[in-house]
Amino acid sequence: MDNLLANPYVDTVANYSVVVLSLIVFLSIFEIVTKYKNWEEISNGNFSVALATGGKIFGIANIFRYSIEHNDSILDMTIWGVYGFILMLIGYFIFEFLTPRFKIDEEIQKDNRAVGLISMVISVGLSFVIGSSIG
Repeated sequence: MDNLLANPYVDTVANYSVVVLSLIVFLSIFEIVTKYKNWEEISNGNFSVALATGGKIFGIANIFRYSIEHNDSILDMTIWGVYGFILMLIGYFIFEFLTPRFKIDEEIQKDNRAVGLISMVISVGLSFVIGSSIG
């Protein structure tokens, strides 16, 4: 198996497959913890949900980018990716906690683009901080 993964084409497909599967799982988890239905809102043209979801997708992919760069095995890469996602999820709850004057999910669902943009930037920013510490 190690010889097979030594081939850069096979390694790329393996990493890609793990990341795509992880994105599906992690976005499903975000779908559960948010009060709105991401893809339904996006299909209805809710730009704020698109911003927030896009930030989550970028953030997750960016964490995996660092994880792939710093780990030699699919297992280690996946473990660090999951760990990074958990930290991003915690960041989401901290963001909600630190804004007691309004509910993040409700504002994003109402297409408050300022909140959607901040949500996106937080996800992207946290992904760089999390990614930089991946070993």
